[in-house]
Amino acid sequence: MAKKIAVINMKGGVGKSTLCTNLAWHFSAMSRWRRRVLLIDLDPQFNASQYIMGVDKYQTEVINANTPTVWDVFEQQSRAPGLRAANRSLKDAIRPIVQFISGQYIHLVPSQLELSFTLKNPSQKEHLLSNFVADVEADYDLILIDCAPTESVLTTAAYLAADSILVPVKPEFLSTIGLPLIRQSLADFERSYRKTVGVAGISFNMCSDYSPEENKSKTEVKDLATSFGWHVFDKEVPYSRSFPKGAREGKPIFQTSYARSTVAKEVADFCNSFAVKAAI
Repeated sequence: MAKKIAVINMKGGVGKSTLCTNLAWHFSAMSRWRRRVLLIDLDPQFNASQYIMGVDKYQTEVINANTPTVWDVFEQQSRAPGLRAANRSLKDAIRPIVQFISGQYIHLVPSQLELSFTLKNPSQKEHLLSNFVADVEADYDLILIDCAPTESVLTTAAYLAADSILVPVKPEFLSTIGLPLIRQSLADFERSYRKTVGVAGISFNMCSDYSPEENKSKTEVKDLATSFGWHVFDKEVPYSRSFPKGAREGKPIFQTSYARSTVAKEVADFCNSFAVKAAI
C-alpha cells in the first residue's frame, strides 16, 4: 500500500505547496528513492497544481482542456454546473507529470478555484477522497496531499485519506498560531471517526537566517511541539527566490534555472531526513 501523507498548516503563507511539490519531485526523481508518486492538490487556490505543471501548462491542459479535477471527486454525486467528469472515469482527473526511464513517475490530481463551492454544501462528501485514493493507490508508493490552510470538509477528507501529516512552519512572528488548531482538529477528527492520524513532524520552512526573530520563533515552536509530543526536524528548508521561478517553469528546485546548489542541497537534506522519519 502507498504511504499517504497530508501536508497541512492552519496558518497560510508557510510555503506548504512549494514543499509538497518538491517532496514529490525528490522522491520520484532521486535514484535513492525512485518512488511512484501521486500529488493531490486539495487547495482551491491550486498553487501546487500550477507549481508542478507550470502556470501556462496548467491553464492549457487543465482549464482550457476541461480536464476533471479534484472538484469532480467531491462533487461526483451532485450535478453542479461546470463539472468535467460527466460520462468519464474519475481516474481521468489524474494527470501525468513526468515518467522516468527507470519506471517511476509523478502524477497529479489538480485542483481548481471551484473546489471552494464544495465548502458551501459539504454534507456527506468527506469520505469521497479516501474512496478515490483506495481505488488508485496500488499504482503508487507515495501519495502527497497538499491541504488548504483552513478547517473544512477538505481537512476531514485529507485526514481520512492520510496515514500521517507533515506540518510546515515558517519561523516568524505568530508562527505557532496554527499548531494548537491542528492539534484540536486532529483530536476532534479522531473522536468523530475513530481513526488515528500520526504527526510525522514539524518542518521549518522558508528559513532566511534572520536572527534573532527566527531563532525566537523556532524556540517557541519547539517548546510547543515538545508539549504536544511532536517531532521537529533538524534539517530546514531555506527561503529562496528560485522557488517562485521554479513554479513558473514547472520545475523543482534542483532543476530551476540559476537556483543555487546550496539551496537544492538543503531541500534534499530535509527530504531525506523526512523519508527516514516517515518510513517512505
